[in-house]
Amino acid sequence: MPDENTYTIAELADLAGVTPRTIRYYLSQGLLPSAGQSGPGTRYSESHLARLRVIRGLQAEHLPLAEIRKRLADVDDDEVVALAEQDAPAPPPDSALEYVRSVLRDTPASYGGSLLRVSMPAPAAATSTPAPTSAERLGESLHSAPKPGERSQWERIVLATDVELHIRRPLGRTQSKRVDRLVTIARELLEEDPS
Repeated sequence: MPDENTYTIAELADLAGVTPRTIRYYLSQGLLPSAGQSGPGTRYSESHLARLRVIRGLQAEHLPLAEIRKRLADVDDDEVVALAEQDAPAPPPDSALEYVRSVLRDTPASYGGSLLRVSMPAPAAATSTPAPTSAERLGESLHSAPKPGERSQWERIVLATDVELHIRRPLGRTQSKRVDRLVTIARELLEEDPS
């Protein structure tokens, strides 16, 4: 009798809400690790199921498979299982301004084929917090996706020439207030004289 924590490809597909063909494609694209054997008797583990659930969550955010593969590359099986089991989103940063500064300071943005690096001065009372791990960033992304069956619509907000913010609506009251605050702060930052 096979181990209860392993699944055939059909069972895995049913549990993950995908087709066996999709699983085979993900295996060929490196999104899922090999099960170690091939053929009709292949059994897949809980970590395969967890990875499929995380992939589905990231796809709900409209991330391309290449980006999902990149995000999952640094995350081990235990972290993926923990992410798949999480049901509460990570807490948002304390200040919208701090978040914008950290994004602009730490993340190079690719635009029009050129790499643009934006440097922002650190706030005067900055506290040193450890950078989030790959699993934490992945978990934050996963939990920002709308629930299955929930309708969503994208809103485009122009912050400055060539700078836009895209927001998936509907948002809760608290998130909506934070987005309004973020827009105000971002517009102020983008209007500052760089000299």
